[in-house]
Amino acid sequence: MFFCSSIIFVSISFSAIISISHLYAGYEKGKDVLSNLSVEVKEGEIFAAVGANGSGKSTLLKLMTKIIYPNKGKIITRGKLTSLLELGAGFHADFSGRENIYFNASIFGLTKKEIDDRLEQIIEFSELRDYIDNPVRTYSSGMFMRLAFAVAINVDADILLVDEILSVGDQHFQAKCINKMKELKKEGKTMVFVTHSLGSAQELCDRSIWLSNGIIKMDGDTNAIIEKYIEETK
Repeated sequence: MFFCSSIIFVSISFSAIISISHLYAGYEKGKDVLSNLSVEVKEGEIFAAVGANGSGKSTLLKLMTKIIYPNKGKIITRGKLTSLLELGAGFHADFSGRENIYFNASIFGLTKKEIDDRLEQIIEFSELRDYIDNPVRTYSSGMFMRLAFAVAINVDADILLVDEILSVGDQHFQAKCINKMKELKKEGKTMVFVTHSLGSAQELCDRSIWLSNGIIKMDGDTNAIIEKYIEETK
């Protein structure tokens, strides 16, 4: 994970694809959402951030994508990054699903030829063929998620950031997404996964951090962290 500020020298391990050092981020004067946060994510890891609402998980992902910027600290990422953060982000409500595939994939840097070559597999994965030429304003939240995920996994990114967006899908498609993320892990892709679904974190992630009030309370084995998290938040 990662961040930047005035004259901070950061030692980054060769295996780290995301490096975050001494990160501070906040929206209210005198109050930090994230405070002196330092962590690295290794290439090929599926890495989870767990914690209560307001602990700073989603803020951390937004900082990684440079949607927002830190008050202090340094974030460094290596490779191409794609994200699934907010439902409908990167889509135009009046465009059809097909038009939005071209629109959204181009934001992630694909050429028209590259999108042409991947169009069928995107539609196939989304299971939205019967609705692909309808305006996305007519889509349910679950259909939005299907289309967004199908595009994100087909842009050849090195790093995939996923917020709670998967929680809006039906059980069948959630399982399909989890299985795809396991495939991407085998291909050496790196994923950062923010979730309240502790079962999904245990299924996917070997390593996690537990965020509490903007600081890392625990970093390590996912099962150990979740056991402790459940114990302390009963």
